Amino acid sequence: MNIPNKITISRIILIPLFMFFLLAPIDLGSILIVNYDLPVAHLIGALLFIIAASTDWLDGYYARKYNLVTNFGKFLDPLADKLLMTAALIALVELMLLPAWIAIVIISREFAVTGIRLVAAADGQVIAASNLGKWKTVFQIIAVAALMLHNLPFELIGFPFATIVVWIATILTIISGWDYFVKNKHIILKSK
Repeated sequence: MNIPNKITISRIILIPLFMFFLLAPIDLGSILIVNYDLPVAHLIGALLFIIAASTDWLDGYYARKYNLVTNFGKFLDPLADKLLMTAALIALVELMLLPAWIAIVIISREFAVTGIRLVAAADGQVIAASNLGKWKTVFQIIAVAALMLHNLPFELIGFPFATIVVWIATILTIISGWDYFVKNKHIILKSK
């Protein structure tokens, strides 16, 4: 259990914490930002989500820099990412801040890609994330955080930043998923 793996586990531990603040029926009050009330619980949930999402970069950087890449980490890191994003998307649907169909598209892509990776891993192949996949992840994190923060500070000027990044994240999810399947179709065909 090296440091990168401990960081990854901390990401998993943060999931129920941010879910609690977003979904538990507790009233911690709100913060008035100009003329918009942001629930304190949603602010705390968003900050915990941002911290958890940041650990993905941190554990990967640390593992590569100090040559601490392990098979356990290769398995756990993407699993932690999927759990984090799935939990966040479901919470946002529950809060009626995200349409369910967008969450379904994103989650379905993640399950499908994970399935291909598992088939490849069974054959001893490791499929690295593409640049498109990395951009998809960045925009998903930004979109989720923006929604959790109720589009603040952009809401104050009437700019639909959260909506725009949700659409970019969704489009990148679809394009990167398609790209992933096209580039790895030999794995799918071989497994028949």
